[in-house]
Amino acid sequence: MARGLKRGGSLKRAGHRSRLERQRLGRIPEDTIQEVRDRADIVALIGRYVELKQSGRNWKGRCPFHEEKTPSFNVNPDRGIFHCFGCQKGGNAITFLVEFENLTFPEAVRSLASDLGIEVPETGGRREDRGEREALYESIETAQRCYRDHLSAPEGKGAREYLQRRGLDDATIDHFGLGFAPDSWDSLVGQLDRARVDRKVSTSAGLIMEGRSKGHYDRLRGRVTFPIADVRGRTIAFGARAMAADQEPKYLNTSESPVYHKRRALYGLHHALEPMRRAGRAIVAEGYFDVIALYRAGLGEAVATCGTALTPDHARDLRRRTANVTLLFDGDQAGQNAMEKALAILLPEGLRVRAVSLPDGQDPDDFLAAQGAEALQNLVDRAPDAIEAVIRRVLLKGCTSPAEKADAVRHVAPLVAAISDPIERSEHARRLAIATGTEPSAVESVIRKVQSGGSAEADESLAQTLTPRASGGEERHLRLIALILTRHPGFVTDEFCSQMQEVLPDSPYKRLALAIADAAAEGWLATEGGIDLGACEAQFEPELVPLLRDVVVDDSMLDQETPASEMLVHLVGRYVAKDLEAREKELKRQMQEPDADLQSLLQERQQLLERKRASVSASS
Repeated sequence: MARGLKRGGSLKRAGHRSRLERQRLGRIPEDTIQEVRDRADIVALIGRYVELKQSGRNWKGRCPFHEEKTPSFNVNPDRGIFHCFGCQKGGNAITFLVEFENLTFPEAVRSLASDLGIEVPETGGRREDRGEREALYESIETAQRCYRDHLSAPEGKGAREYLQRRGLDDATIDHFGLGFAPDSWDSLVGQLDRARVDRKVSTSAGLIMEGRSKGHYDRLRGRVTFPIADVRGRTIAFGARAMAADQEPKYLNTSESPVYHKRRALYGLHHALEPMRRAGRAIVAEGYFDVIALYRAGLGEAVATCGTALTPDHARDLRRRTANVTLLFDGDQAGQNAMEKALAILLPEGLRVRAVSLPDGQDPDDFLAAQGAEALQNLVDRAPDAIEAVIRRVLLKGCTSPAEKADAVRHVAPLVAAISDPIERSEHARRLAIATGTEPSAVESVIRKVQSGGSAEADESLAQTLTPRASGGEERHLRLIALILTRHPGFVTDEFCSQMQEVLPDSPYKRLALAIADAAAEGWLATEGGIDLGACEAQFEPELVPLLRDVVVDDSMLDQETPASEMLVHLVGRYVAKDLEAREKELKRQMQEPDADLQSLLQERQQLLERKRASVSASS
């Protein structure tokens, strides 16, 4: 679910289709619809999205249409229906897809029919007018076939050898559908043209890009490809890995599209659903090869994000399927920092989280190659509670003086405060007090202040919370960012969204800015080029709607003399610079430690300095 949008918040819901559009989709015979209803396994279908447990003749789980702690969502396989006693949503397999995936009725019927091997005859409409989403799926699937063919062809020899060096056999390559994008500017463009795929559709899918001369070229070139699938196994995007050491960037994804949003997508989820059910957990890793390494080790319940940090949407998706998550990130400092940020996202959703500690500098692929499958399985199975792991790591920095004790408590307290269950939260607070040798009442006081939104200015013990809240001046800057995006949604790019997510301080206006970015990605645009305010008001979370109206109505903060693009770059650049300065300060501190790896830290600092120079250049 997009940040700031209501669940099911796509503008193109079934009720919003025009009569002409419904006619173009073509009519499906009623007996075909009935056959789809009769043959659909509603438990298996909904089980892809919700963790279901049998309760008598029904299956129960937490409702995917509203937030709840006690399961009230029931699925009856005998009647082929679902019903939630909490929000009163109900229907059959077809209506579930209509409601949950925001499909039209014909799209939902065709989707289920495809899964069941049922041919859908057309009694009206043309194949090429079946709708944007279906055209996107077909174009992406065509690209997947092309990439797979290239991998097995003579030009794919280098890619095959690269995968073999990484330890992948043919069965694993086939299981994950890996392919190869040739180092050619228009190989895929030509193949899509021959397959009569509209270039506008291919561009919208992120497969090709338009050049300056109005021609098109392949987005992915000279790389191994990883198909990213939705929960039903349909390819929706691609990740791609460089094979040469000097090829940059190392990883590249196709861009977001109406069927692919990286804040929601999880690589490997389609393969992991059944292993997750059997294991009673999900393993969240950092990258594509990590997921494949875990699969090779017999841990098929692994997933990874797609070029972005873990988001609340990911956390909610995982929570519908399991109560237990194991985080497996790289053993270096960056991996540990990412683990703590992921923990802060997962805990508020009520998930119980463990964290694997890999040897410093190793990723799962390295560990599997060095130690073997059984060792990796044991490492994952014996993973400690994630907060316990954070406490242990903090204690290694020293916890003897009062200042060190205070540092340790305020580092861990925001994570403890994020735990939704009061009993678990209280127990972790007690353990944190014991580990640091501090009074339990003092620890609980810090945690309560974090929960109540206490600021660093009000209490020094909160100075290092993981998600600092914006100050008054920062609120005005964030408000201005949101205002500019409402008027110029064309400024929104994948890179810009990731940058906002990473560096902007926590604030309702940050959530509004990200929601506006998602709306731009969905195509909710007014005729004059700005955001479609009516669509946004209908789909945004209720608490964001007054903020949206506020920034739209009062534009007094806009500087009419300065171009909006320049203002936006300057505003976000301020936070990028602050983030880089904080990282540089942390590196300097680490370099003072007796056992510091100076060579590695110096390399990291050099990269940081290059980023600072690039940031200054971009802002000037």
